[in-house]
Amino acid sequence: MYSKDIEDFLKKNNISVGDRIEISGEKGKFEGLLMPRVQGETEVLVLKLDNGYNIGIGFEGTEIKLIEKAKPKKPEKKHKEGKGEIAILGCGGTIASKIEYKTGAVYPAITPEELRMTFPDIEKIATIRSKSLFSLLSEDMNAEHWKILANTIVDEIKEGVKGIVVMHGTDTMTYTSSALSFMLQNLPAPVVLVGAQRSSDRPSSENEMNMLNAVYCAKKDIGEVCVCMHASMNDNYCYLHHGTKVRKMHSSRRDAFRSINSMPIAAVNYMNDRFEVLSKYRKRSQKGSLKASTKINDNVAMIYVHPNIKPKLLESLSDYDGVVIVGTGLGHAPTNPFDDRHARPLLPAIKKLIDSEIPVVMSSQTISGRLCMRVYAAGRLLMGAGVIGDGADWTPETAYTKLCWVLGQTKDMKKVKELMMTNIAGEISERSVMKEEF
Repeated sequence: MYSKDIEDFLKKNNISVGDRIEISGEKGKFEGLLMPRVQGETEVLVLKLDNGYNIGIGFEGTEIKLIEKAKPKKPEKKHKEGKGEIAILGCGGTIASKIEYKTGAVYPAITPEELRMTFPDIEKIATIRSKSLFSLLSEDMNAEHWKILANTIVDEIKEGVKGIVVMHGTDTMTYTSSALSFMLQNLPAPVVLVGAQRSSDRPSSENEMNMLNAVYCAKKDIGEVCVCMHASMNDNYCYLHHGTKVRKMHSSRRDAFRSINSMPIAAVNYMNDRFEVLSKYRKRSQKGSLKASTKINDNVAMIYVHPNIKPKLLESLSDYDGVVIVGTGLGHAPTNPFDDRHARPLLPAIKKLIDSEIPVVMSSQTISGRLCMRVYAAGRLLMGAGVIGDGADWTPETAYTKLCWVLGQTKDMKKVKELMMTNIAGEISERSVMKEEF
């Protein structure tokens, strides 16, 4: 809301939010669209420049000229809604957000009509149907959301869709992709998660490229859960990643997602029909062979080993059903094999958890590389206590979601270890990739 002085001036000069105006003042001349004042200083005009960014300009001492009135919206073209060959499920995030300039609000575009308006080329790739499941930040996603999403995907597959695209916030996308990879096996259709690092009102947003490539990939002969995200800082292609082998590796870059201990499935670009296969992937299974195991146990803790970590932190986890330790190097945690008087070994606390039928699983902070707990004394002592993970090359996220899923199937310690060390969804590589720069 602008001040009364600004509102009176705008009304007198027939200027409204959304109009193109020119503002001249001490700092120069600026031209762009007049934006609403949603919050903050009411004596400052908000202008959206042609480069897509907003600036604030103090009203006092400026000259304001109307350049062009906002054009009235054309009636939207109506489409006959069929079943759609690709189902698009909305779980929040900025991938398909729309901005209402009258209010300044950002809200998700999720209906087929809104998706067509946001991504006009989507119809050139596939017919779509859509459903909004959640409207939340990805940090708020948890096991209950994973179960709802998995069951919805099962329903869509039963309805006969050729593929599913899941719009998701990027921060915890890889937890969801790995969880779904265990919950949905023998998929007769691809499940492709997609997001955007930058919101749609920014000129640098990659949302369109990501979204259209995700829809393109959802029509391919793939039978696993994947993540489709930008592959470079340019708008030339995306990578399609295995759902259990991908990690967000940068807070803001458009090419933040990388495959870990694996090559991506493919480099893709819908514009030139590029689907360059880079690694083996599961093919679509026969209809009717889908195995949905959506029981999941969310009473699992994950802790990072760090200098000065105290044994009582591990001791406090006795109310959990499972624990993932993100250890150092090859899979280590303080064990004090040489009896240093200043060391604080975690080994007794870890052993106590395991003796209490609470499985403890190891992952590594190095992210890349394989656990080998047989090399150093620390690893051997942890293995001797019953810590699970030697030989695995899973990411911390995948180790966590897998333990959640395994404990949803059984709490028998022997079966838990057997399932954890069985390669179910590509989470444990048969061979280590020597070159990972791609």
